[in-house]
Amino acid sequence: MSGIGNDSVGSRAGGVDGAGSDPADEPEAAEGPGGHVDGRLRTVTGWVLTIGGLLGLAAAFVLTLEKLALLENPDYRPSCTLDATVSCTSVMQSDQAAAFGFPNPLLGLAAFPVVVTVGVAVLARARLPRWFWLGMQAGTLFGVGFVHWLITQSLYEIGALCPYCLVVWAVTIPVFWYTTAHNVAAGHLPGVTARPVRHHVWGLALWLALVLFLVVQRFWDYFSGML
Repeated sequence: MSGIGNDSVGSRAGGVDGAGSDPADEPEAAEGPGGHVDGRLRTVTGWVLTIGGLLGLAAAFVLTLEKLALLENPDYRPSCTLDATVSCTSVMQSDQAAAFGFPNPLLGLAAFPVVVTVGVAVLARARLPRWFWLGMQAGTLFGVGFVHWLITQSLYEIGALCPYCLVVWAVTIPVFWYTTAHNVAAGHLPGVTARPVRHHVWGLALWLALVLFLVVQRFWDYFSGML
């Protein structure tokens, strides 16, 4: 009786966790054409989308309020304007701040809630259809492309940094990176064979480090003067 009871408990444990392994380490069932998303990648993707989306939404919301206040009163000094270099005022009053004819933060107010929702769904282990992930891929590709255009404009045309914009830059890149990693692993992308995605953190770290290098290089005199 005792041996049967122990075997029964062991069988149940193996059935739930895969012989005692962590469920988060197990690959999901195929999400795309023959693809499997590693449990850890899925979890990291979910958290990056959720936290990144929340931070981006908060930054876009504050930028929208600051822009409205500046439109109402041209003499208003935004909370993120510290001097000539760290100046949301310079960025907000530029033509690039309304690239599509309306304030850029409105794009964030529309897009980041979707990112948060997808992140929560991934953490809840929801199975989203391939067409949805392709839509996410297209949206995040547009977002990261637009952000890099804004980076070049801020560094080399406007010549000023907006702290809240920096937050948007810092979250948009990881959101795109992990959306892409998930889609590669799941086999969602047309013409791309599903494959395991490993060491994904290093590529992202290198990308962010390059952006940071460009910022520091462009404003080296400003930052070195603070040392």
